[in-house]
Amino acid sequence: MRSLEAELESARELAVDDLADAIESIGFECTRCGACCTGHGEDEHTATVFPDEVRRLEDADTAAVGSDGGEDDAVPDAADREWRDVARPMPYGLEEGDDGLEGETFEWALQTDDCGDCAFYAEDEAGVGACTAHEDRPLICRTYPFSVGLAGTSQPMGEAVDSVSLPARGGADGEGGDEVLRAHECEGLGRDISREDAEELARALKGRAVRELEEAIGVRDEYEPADPEPGEVVVYDSEGPKRIDGTPLEE
Repeated sequence: MRSLEAELESARELAVDDLADAIESIGFECTRCGACCTGHGEDEHTATVFPDEVRRLEDADTAAVGSDGGEDDAVPDAADREWRDVARPMPYGLEEGDDGLEGETFEWALQTDDCGDCAFYAEDEAGVGACTAHEDRPLICRTYPFSVGLAGTSQPMGEAVDSVSLPARGGADGEGGDEVLRAHECEGLGRDISREDAEELARALKGRAVRELEEAIGVRDEYEPADPEPGEVVVYDSEGPKRIDGTPLEE
């Protein structure tokens, strides 16, 4: 298995044109169905968000999309918004204790509302979905339903339903050539996409692949077991261990 550093070098060498070609060959147009922003049954919406993205969303302006014509009330106004309004600990590895979730986990997920949907998701009177913080949405949201197949990069919303091999380019270690563009379940797949939109999506997808690997390396390098107390949650990200409110554990 190649190191995360080698995978990061491969991600940095991804060609936007090759990614755009692969995206065009599959095709995609967002139908605003909301499936990638909402929970499904007992499964809450779970999308990775990086620490810098959380901070950006804390200050983001949110659009009025709700059927009442007012501000979406799943998150407070930016002036009153805190870390926990934006992000929650990734649930994997946590257990239900006497006082709620406890234990250790890695990374953050976008916060959800009482229905298990992304807290920044809203629908208009016609039932058309929209992100209330669209201009500041995280990379995983900008690039869905696509991901790049590299060790250390995430695969959102289950297994891929389609994939396209990318041209072999190698890497700093002389290896590589196994990179693929993966497409995940979405009703917008197979639709025509303009070259301009494909290239914009490809640039975001490359940026996400690089960012995910940088984060994975940072988590690895900053990890120090914290041995949380009963009823306590510790989240490890690239900046070190944190409490659920985003403050460093040592403070």
